[in-house]
Amino acid sequence: MDNKPKILFVDDEKPLRDTLKRWFKRDYECLDAADGEIALKLVKENPDLALIITDERMPNVDGRELIRKTRELRPDIAIIMLTAYGSMELAVEAMRNGGADDFFQKPITDLASFELCVGKAIEKYRLKKEVSSLKEEVQSLKEQSSAEVENFIGKAPAMQKIYQLIRKVAPTDATVLIEGPSGSGKELTARAIHALSKRAAKPFIAVECSAFSRDLLEAELFGYESGMFTGGRKDGKAGCIEAAEGGTLFLDEIGEIDTATQIALLRTLETKCVRRIGSSVETPVNFRLVAATNKDLQQMMREGKFREDLYYRLKVIDIHTPALKDHPEDIAPLTAKLLKEFAKASGSTVSGIEPAALKALEDYAWPGNVRELRNVIEKMVILASGKKLTVEDLPIEITGSATSSIASAPVKLSLADTEKEHILAALKKTGGNKSKAAELLGISRRTLHRKLAEWKIA
Repeated sequence: MDNKPKILFVDDEKPLRDTLKRWFKRDYECLDAADGEIALKLVKENPDLALIITDERMPNVDGRELIRKTRELRPDIAIIMLTAYGSMELAVEAMRNGGADDFFQKPITDLASFELCVGKAIEKYRLKKEVSSLKEEVQSLKEQSSAEVENFIGKAPAMQKIYQLIRKVAPTDATVLIEGPSGSGKELTARAIHALSKRAAKPFIAVECSAFSRDLLEAELFGYESGMFTGGRKDGKAGCIEAAEGGTLFLDEIGEIDTATQIALLRTLETKCVRRIGSSVETPVNFRLVAATNKDLQQMMREGKFREDLYYRLKVIDIHTPALKDHPEDIAPLTAKLLKEFAKASGSTVSGIEPAALKALEDYAWPGNVRELRNVIEKMVILASGKKLTVEDLPIEITGSATSSIASAPVKLSLADTEKEHILAALKKTGGNKSKAAELLGISRRTLHRKLAEWKIA
C-alpha cells in the first residue's frame, strides 16, 4: 500500500502545477487544482491530505480565502503560501493570523530550499496528527480506567480500602496477589489495576488455571514448538505469557497449578524470559503478573502443595476482596446498578425494587458473593412481570421456598435442585451455548460439563 504523504498544489498557472508535480511525485502523492474552489472540493474528498501549497492570487476563491476555509474544515493540514515579490506583507499576515504555516517566494528558483520548506511542513503535519492521536488515546484510556473503577460499587470500609490500594498499586509494576472467596470481584480488581496502569494500552490476558489439566495449562502459559502435541498447531504456538507482552497477565485460581508449572513460572518471573515447551531458546518477556486465589496458599505451603519462593514472589502486594456478607450495606447500591444494567441490556421496563424484596436480598448470606447477586438480579429482571421487582420475583434460594404452578402448597427444593434449575435456565437463555452459559453462571466450562454429565443431560 502506498503511504506517501498527499500534497495539493493550487495555482492558476498549469505549467507551474505540472512542474511541481514532476518534482515531488517520487516522494509524495500529488494532486492539483486551478483555483481555490476546486481545491476546497479536493480537501473534502481527501481526508488524508497532508499539505496544501497555494498561490495567493487566483480566480474564484483566492489563496487567503482558501486558507481560511481549509482551516475550518481541516485545522491539521499544513499550508504553504506562494507569494510573488512585493507581496511579502500578505504572506506574513497569512502566517500571523494562524492560517499559513510557511511561505515561499515565486518564481521558485531554489529547488533545494523549496524541498526543505515542503519537508518541514509535512513534518509539522505529522506531529499534529501524532499529538491528536495521543490525546485521543489518553482520553480513551481515561474513559476505560473510569469505567473499570466505576464497576466497583461500595461504601463499606473494606471496599474503600481496596479502591485506595488499587490506585496506589496500579502505576507500579509490582506483582499483586488477590485473595478472596469465589465471586468476590478478584478479576474485576485485576482489570482495574491494569486499566489504571501505564500498561493500559497493552493486552490484559486472563487465564483460569483451574480450567486446564497440567499439560494443557503449561502449554497455555508457555506455548510450545511444532510437533509437541497431537492435534496441536503444526507451526507451534505462543503462550499467554508472550501474548501479554507489554501488558498484564492475570492468573486466576493460581492455587490450582502443579509444582512443575510453579517452578517454570517462578523461573520466568526471575529471568524475565520464557521458554516454549520443546524449545531450548529463551525469549525475553515484559509483562506484569496479577494472580488470584480463593485458597489458603499459606496452608498449601505448609502441606507442601505450593512453593514458598513462588508465594513470596507473588505476594509483593496483597489485596483481599471481602465476601458480600461482610459488607451487606453495599447490596442496595449494587442491586440498583445491576438492575439498571440488565434492564437496558434486555429491553426490560423494570426500573426499581420494592423494599421487602431488597430486604430479603440484604438478609441473604450470598455464598456466591457478588457473582451470585449479579446472576440473581439478571434472572429477576428477565422474568419480572411488573416495573418493580417484588418478593414474588425472588428465586427460591433467597426465599427458601417456591410456589408450584400446579399446586398451591409451598415446595422446598434442595441445593442440588436449585443448582440444576440455575444451570438449565442459563442454557435455555444462551440457546444451549455451554461457553456462554458457563460465563453467565460464573463457573468454568469444564465444571458445567461435569454437572451435565452427572445429570445425564446431553
